[in-house]
Amino acid sequence: MYPIQEPYQSGLLPVSDLHEIYWEESGNPDGIPVIFLHGGPGAGASPQVRGFFNPARYRIVVIDQRGCGRSRPYAETRENTTWDLIDDIEKIRTMLDIDSWLVFGGSWGSTLSLAYAQSHPQRVRGLILRGIFLARQAEVDWINEAGGASRIHPEQWQQYLAPIPEAKRGKLVAAYHELLFGSDRAAALQAAKAWAEWESWLIQFEPKPVEEDAEQALAIARIENHYFTHHCWLDNERALLANIDTIRHIPTVIVQGRYDLCTPMQSAWDLKQVFPEADLRIVQGGHASTEGEIARGLVQATDEFAERNI
Repeated sequence: MYPIQEPYQSGLLPVSDLHEIYWEESGNPDGIPVIFLHGGPGAGASPQVRGFFNPARYRIVVIDQRGCGRSRPYAETRENTTWDLIDDIEKIRTMLDIDSWLVFGGSWGSTLSLAYAQSHPQRVRGLILRGIFLARQAEVDWINEAGGASRIHPEQWQQYLAPIPEAKRGKLVAAYHELLFGSDRAAALQAAKAWAEWESWLIQFEPKPVEEDAEQALAIARIENHYFTHHCWLDNERALLANIDTIRHIPTVIVQGRYDLCTPMQSAWDLKQVFPEADLRIVQGGHASTEGEIARGLVQATDEFAERNI
């Protein structure tokens, strides 16, 4: 990855009466515009993500989506839907006077990238996607219900189950929703910590103990649960696959870890079947974007787009 540079400008953009979105620009003001769309939903973006892009070649735009990271209010789920986020991306693009840009997104960011590109294909020069998540029920269940990733990390799964009464363990997303959005603040924080710690095991290729701060975990737990509960506001679970014709002309690279436990590669494969024009690159890695072969594959993709001056 490239050395991390500080932003040359940043701020908060009011996008509604309730929400302000954090945005920043780094790299070359005259370079190829690219927007980085983080995962979660609710995870926020770290400074490290600037390192995917050659700062001499790219005008790097990073945002924190509604309710997370440096955006305000924190952990807020009101007025927070997929379509609100797509509108926010357009408001950022317009504010920065960018006609079209490369869109880079992983995990939930791949979902949002596809939905944005299908809504505004004329604004997308290219797509770089990682850890494909298509917001289908089976994908949500793999992470959050028994019988999926729980079989890979059964000991950590017990910690995920711990806040939930046994009688409610048949529908864990719903049970967590009660806790995360209930009036008991202590119970909400305990649930947020358990939710985020469980997910942290799935994104590591080489697992190591993780201790999540409950307050910091609140945004990712509440916002993820909020999105999963509402099926990410897509018309149906095949919506992103069904609308590929709108983006078939857009140059697309997909970097997918063979051993991704958070977003297993079946989804990347399914996307490739309806989008054969996309370049699917399967690497020996897991989910985390900054680890090993995943990071190398993503930097290689951004370098290739820069060489093509996409």
